[in-house]
Amino acid sequence: MTKSVVNALAGVLVREGKLALDGPLRVPEWSAPDDPRHALTLRQLLHMSSGLAFTESYGNPLGDVLWMLFGTGDAAGFAARKPLAAPAGQRWSYSSGTTNIISRALRGAVGGTEADYQLFPRRALFEPLGMTSALIEPDAAETFVGSSLMFATARDWARFGLLFLQDGTWDGRRILPEGWVAFSVTPAPAAPDGVYGAHFWLRLGGDYAGSGEHGIPPDAYHAIGHEGQILTVVPSHRLVVVRLGLSVGRGAWDHAAFLRHLLGVG
Repeated sequence: MTKSVVNALAGVLVREGKLALDGPLRVPEWSAPDDPRHALTLRQLLHMSSGLAFTESYGNPLGDVLWMLFGTGDAAGFAARKPLAAPAGQRWSYSSGTTNIISRALRGAVGGTEADYQLFPRRALFEPLGMTSALIEPDAAETFVGSSLMFATARDWARFGLLFLQDGTWDGRRILPEGWVAFSVTPAPAAPDGVYGAHFWLRLGGDYAGSGEHGIPPDAYHAIGHEGQILTVVPSHRLVVVRLGLSVGRGAWDHAAFLRHLLGVG
């Protein structure tokens, strides 16, 4: 779910003219012009189509994702040092490392002091939406762990969902750029079967739709978190759903069935 918040924070900086979707993302590890990663763009990373080698497997405690989160102290640095495994934009691969690279790039785009970066999520997003409980934890390098570590009450997560339901506006104020929500929920070109947009899931998939996705409106999209924590937005029904229960194990929570129950469909 935190990944979708990083989407919004990046969107704020795009609206402010401090980031560009299709400009090279400023990453120190890729700064050499002859580095094949030098031209990677924010759009490609938001689409999880960077081509960087990263394994999103939680079964191996020394694998990429767990070692990045708990063994390095610098999640973005670890991920940014990965080589390309495929040409940029041509292969979709879900990667927490990709989001942490974006999270660190936000620091450079925000500019100013370190305090400006640390206060940025609150200034740009949480305070305007009244998300008083929201907190994103930093790692030892003081970079927000944008892949994984945001905490908020269900009501505050619902406020975040309402921001997207309202096309990026809040109380008449534009928070996200015009067209940002549409971009976020348009299938990434390389994503298989249109399952993923720009840091939002467009399908629940087998883990959370054990009984199938029939009956769920096709415009529904999701911020899918850990062990059954899910935020769903259904624009056609003006509906935001937040579920923060803990359901351990593959298929332990059938979110599709839950949504059908809320929508009153079979």
